[in-house]
Amino acid sequence: MRYTYFLALLSLVLLLTACGSSTIEDFSYTDHRGEPVSLEDLKGTPWLATFMFTNCETVCPPMTFNLSGIQEELEAEGIEDYKIVAFSVDPTVDTPETMQDYLAKYSVPDESKWHLLTGYTQPEIAEFAKDNFSSFVKNDPESDQVIHGTAFYLVDQEGTVAHNYDGFEDVPIEEIKEDLRGLIEGK
Repeated sequence: MRYTYFLALLSLVLLLTACGSSTIEDFSYTDHRGEPVSLEDLKGTPWLATFMFTNCETVCPPMTFNLSGIQEELEAEGIEDYKIVAFSVDPTVDTPETMQDYLAKYSVPDESKWHLLTGYTQPEIAEFAKDNFSSFVKNDPESDQVIHGTAFYLVDQEGTVAHNYDGFEDVPIEEIKEDLRGLIEGK
C-alpha cells in the first residue's frame, strides 16, 4: 500500500514539474550561512534551483551530488556567472547549521555560489513550490520524509523559470550548460 501511495504521489510530482515556466514571486529566506537571500539579491544572475532536505533518505543525496557535478563542469568551461539555490522542504529540521553540515559532505567546487535556503514553514514552502515552480511538496504521513519533485530549474536574470530538467537520473548536463551559457550571453 505504501509503495502504491508513493508511486501515485511521484506520478503527480512528475506531472506538475512538467508544466510551463513562471515568474518567481519575491522572497527573502535564510541561507546555510545564516545570511538573508532574496529574489532581489539573485536578480541579474541566472540560477539553478531545486528542492531538497538534509535528512532525505532517497533522492536528495544524488541530486546534491549531481548539482556538484554540474558545477564542476561549469567551472571546467570557465562559466562563472551563476548561483545554485536549494529550497529546504523540511525547514523545521533544516537550520542553517544543519544545511551547512549537509553541504560539507559533498565535494562542492565553489561553495560561495550555493544558497541552501530555510526560514519559512513547511506549508509556506509547499505553496511557494506549487505557485512558482509548479512543483509538489508534501509530508509523507508514514515517515519523517518529505515527498517532493526532483527537477532542477534554470531561472533567468529577471527571476523567470526558463527551463527545467531531471535532477535525479539522466541529468542533461550538456543541455544545462548550453542553456545557462545562452542566458549569460543573452541568446
